[in-house]
Amino acid sequence: MAAKAEKITFELAIARLEEVVRELEGGQLPLERALELFAEGIEHSRICNERLTMAEQRIAILTANEKGDISLKEIDAANMASGGKNGGF
Repeated sequence: MAAKAEKITFELAIARLEEVVRELEGGQLPLERALELFAEGIEHSRICNERLTMAEQRIAILTANEKGDISLKEIDAANMASGGKNGGF
Protein backbone atom coordinates (compact mmCIF):
# COMPACT_ATOMS: atom_id res chain seq x y z
CA MET A 1 0.00 0.00 0.00
CA ALA A 2 3.03 2.30 0.42
CA ALA A 3 3.35 3.02 -3.31
CA LYS A 4 -0.39 3.55 -3.58
CA ALA A 5 -0.37 5.80 -0.50
CA GLU A 6 2.12 8.14 -2.16
CA LYS A 7 -0.40 8.80 -4.95
CA ILE A 8 -3.34 9.55 -2.66
CA THR A 9 -4.04 13.25 -2.20
CA PHE A 10 -4.91 14.76 1.15
CA GLU A 11 -8.44 15.41 -0.07
CA LEU A 12 -8.98 11.79 -1.13
CA ALA A 13 -7.49 10.44 2.08
CA ILE A 14 -9.60 12.67 4.32
CA ALA A 15 -12.77 11.87 2.34
CA ARG A 16 -12.15 8.13 2.69
CA LEU A 17 -11.31 8.55 6.36
CA GLU A 18 -14.65 10.29 6.89
CA GLU A 19 -16.44 7.41 5.13
CA VAL A 20 -14.65 4.87 7.30
CA VAL A 21 -15.60 6.76 10.46
CA ARG A 22 -19.26 6.89 9.38
CA GLU A 23 -19.29 3.16 8.72
CA LEU A 24 -17.67 2.38 12.05
CA GLU A 25 -20.02 4.71 13.94
CA GLY A 26 -22.98 2.86 12.43
CA GLY A 27 -22.18 -0.02 14.75
CA GLN A 28 -23.73 -2.65 12.47
CA LEU A 29 -20.52 -4.23 11.17
CA PRO A 30 -19.20 -7.68 11.92
CA LEU A 31 -16.06 -7.58 14.06
CA GLU A 32 -13.69 -8.60 11.24
CA ARG A 33 -15.03 -5.90 8.89
CA ALA A 34 -14.80 -3.31 11.68
CA LEU A 35 -11.16 -4.25 12.26
CA GLU A 36 -10.40 -4.00 8.54
CA LEU A 37 -11.99 -0.56 8.39
CA PHE A 38 -10.17 0.53 11.52
CA ALA A 39 -6.82 -0.45 9.97
CA GLU A 40 -7.75 1.39 6.76
CA GLY A 41 -8.73 4.44 8.80
CA ILE A 42 -5.38 4.42 10.59
CA GLU A 43 -3.59 4.29 7.22
CA HIS A 44 -5.61 7.21 5.84
CA SER A 45 -5.03 9.16 9.05
CA ARG A 46 -1.28 8.59 8.64
CA ILE A 47 -1.45 9.79 5.03
CA CYS A 48 -3.33 12.94 6.06
CA ASN A 49 -0.82 13.63 8.81
CA GLU A 50 2.09 13.22 6.39
CA ARG A 51 0.49 15.54 3.84
CA LEU A 52 -0.18 18.19 6.50
CA THR A 53 3.39 17.93 7.79
CA MET A 54 4.73 18.37 4.26
CA ALA A 55 2.45 21.38 3.74
CA GLU A 56 3.63 22.98 6.99
CA GLN A 57 7.23 22.52 5.93
CA ARG A 58 6.54 24.26 2.61
CA ILE A 59 4.83 27.29 4.08
CA ALA A 60 6.93 30.36 3.50
CA ILE A 61 6.42 34.06 3.90
CA LEU A 62 7.86 37.03 2.07
CA THR A 63 9.58 39.49 4.30
CA ALA A 64 11.19 42.83 3.56
CA ASN A 65 14.54 43.52 5.17
CA GLU A 66 15.67 46.97 6.26
CA LYS A 67 16.89 47.77 2.71
CA GLY A 68 13.47 46.99 1.29
CA ASP A 69 14.69 43.85 -0.47
CA ILE A 70 12.25 40.97 -0.61
CA SER A 71 13.39 37.60 0.65
CA LEU A 72 11.75 34.25 1.17
CA LYS A 73 11.71 33.05 4.76
CA GLU A 74 10.73 29.52 5.72
CA ILE A 75 8.34 29.29 8.64
CA ASP A 76 9.39 27.06 11.50
CA ALA A 77 6.52 24.53 11.57
CA ALA A 78 7.26 23.55 15.18
CA ASN A 79 7.21 27.20 16.29
CA MET A 80 3.98 27.76 14.36
CA ALA A 81 2.30 24.71 15.88
CA SER A 82 3.30 25.70 19.41
CA GLY A 83 1.94 29.22 18.96
CA GLY A 84 5.38 30.80 18.96
CA LYS A 85 6.02 34.51 18.61
CA ASN A 86 3.58 35.97 16.07
CA GLY A 87 2.28 32.46 15.34
CA GLY A 88 5.56 31.59 13.63
CA PHE A 89 5.50 34.63 11.32
